[in-house]
Amino acid sequence: MSVALQLSGIHKSFDSFVALSDANFSVSRGEVHALLGENGAGKSTLMNVAAGLYRPEAGTLRVDGKPVHLGGPLDAARLGIGMVHQHFKLVSRFTVAENILLGAPVRHDTTRRYGTRLQQIREAILCQCKALGFELDPDRRVAQLSVAEQQRAEIVKVLVAGAHTLVLDEPTAVLTDQEAARLLETMRLLATRGAAVVLVTHKMADVRRYADRVTVMRAGRTLRTFAPNEVSEQELIRLAVGEAVPAEQPPAAPLAAGDPRLLLRGVRSAAPRQGKPLLDGIDLSVRAGQIYGIAGVGGNGQTELMLAIMGLLAFDDGSMTIDGTRMSSRAGPVDRRAMGIACIPADRASLALAGDLSVAENYAIGHAHEGRFGHPWWFDYRQMDSSAADAVQRFDVHGVRSIRQKVSLLSGGNAQKLVIAREFDRQPKLVLAHSPSRGLDVRASAQVHARLRAARDDGAAVLLISEDLDEVLALADRAGVMVRGRIVGDFSAPLDRQAIGQAMVGHA
Repeated sequence: MSVALQLSGIHKSFDSFVALSDANFSVSRGEVHALLGENGAGKSTLMNVAAGLYRPEAGTLRVDGKPVHLGGPLDAARLGIGMVHQHFKLVSRFTVAENILLGAPVRHDTTRRYGTRLQQIREAILCQCKALGFELDPDRRVAQLSVAEQQRAEIVKVLVAGAHTLVLDEPTAVLTDQEAARLLETMRLLATRGAAVVLVTHKMADVRRYADRVTVMRAGRTLRTFAPNEVSEQELIRLAVGEAVPAEQPPAAPLAAGDPRLLLRGVRSAAPRQGKPLLDGIDLSVRAGQIYGIAGVGGNGQTELMLAIMGLLAFDDGSMTIDGTRMSSRAGPVDRRAMGIACIPADRASLALAGDLSVAENYAIGHAHEGRFGHPWWFDYRQMDSSAADAVQRFDVHGVRSIRQKVSLLSGGNAQKLVIAREFDRQPKLVLAHSPSRGLDVRASAQVHARLRAARDDGAAVLLISEDLDEVLALADRAGVMVRGRIVGDFSAPLDRQAIGQAMVGHA
């Protein structure tokens, strides 16, 4: 097999922080090559170098054996390199087709007429979706898509652009078991047809089943490259995170749940999708001392449900009661947070954090309106810094060289831990968590799950929304399945994977 992409001796730093130091990686045509490492190991940074987003201070890149210098992502795209990022690069106001048109290189034989090109893109999207087994409407705006649907758009975008070296950063993090298997089988098929596929992931089962080779990174350096069947799964985990990971607790028997903390009756959203409401008569009760899991394929109203509970999406029918108080539809997020709600959204980059603000400022956002750091005109920055530094230490947020550094410099997993530190520092009564372990390594996922269980055991009600069925099965005391804006079925622990899976497809 010929080497499609090779990175040698790559060095990349941000100010005084060395993100990559003499890092090496190569992927050949016809193979799926997995890239492993704990959060902050440099995996995404190295692949951003390959995709032209970062320019290294030292090292060489070769494409098909030839040295190249990438001036940006367009140069990488012209060389057939496409990357599906963990945090998506889509314009929310544009349609799927318009976003993919933006990323489609203009060749000498390409028509310049916008309408004709857009129609060609629509047809190419439908063709790729059929091959991938996806459902994706080319004319829907990205702002209306779920996280899982946005990921599908990103995958289709790089394929329509003609990529034959594909880099997928945590591609199955927000997909169901069936969707993940279908996607990875498709990547496997593309590899057999001559593509080179790089799989950046924390899911060991995906690595062992689909990867031909594995490269492990740690602290910005390449540690080792090998075939996945050469080591056990436990050894693979040890190499990836550097130490043994405590075993996850088995699904617990339902606790003696208390009074309902969240009660929804017949909630129906005002904004329609394809003639149907996003939320179509939601009935839901989540009690104190209980984790209620919602499983389902992305795009069935899960994100809208969380937005409605937080006061970010209006509903025109039904009722919502939080901790015994009936909520007005005009009550906004500040009112709901004042009632003890903590929120961990699926898309932390756009909904939970402000990338240009510092670590300390992002931590303080969740507490400033409570007056914890003084009046806005007399803000106590010293107390803010001290509290943020303490939270960073207690919640094991790595990569923080200074609490004044921009939060955008944190890895995805450590950014998520910062969100959890901010939300859980308030001892919430109700926790809304959407895909909380998305993009986290094994150890960090175990820590997040432990935090959710601890909140439940302290008397909080936890609403867990996840497209990762394993996460729901591991955590939930009760579970429902969300299909087309409704919750169908209600299951109690121990949860039956087959019964839940049947509910997901039986009502689709």
